[in-house]
Amino acid sequence: MQEANITRHPEVMHGVPVFRGTRVPVQTLFDYLEHGESLGDFLEGFPTVSRELAIQVLEECKELRLARV
Repeated sequence: MQEANITRHPEVMHGVPVFRGTRVPVQTLFDYLEHGESLGDFLEGFPTVSRELAIQVLEECKELRLARV
């Protein structure tokens, strides 16, 4: 069984969903992308998030969105 890429715990960032093993809110990645920044820009600003982890989260979000169509 694969470990969850997004975690949420009331004692970590007040329960905001974060990337596994970090304190970086997932929403921050979407904010970067929505404002025209690249994935590379995000990763440079948040080195605790690996490229692999960020891509896995984006893929999961895409799959969830497509499943709702």
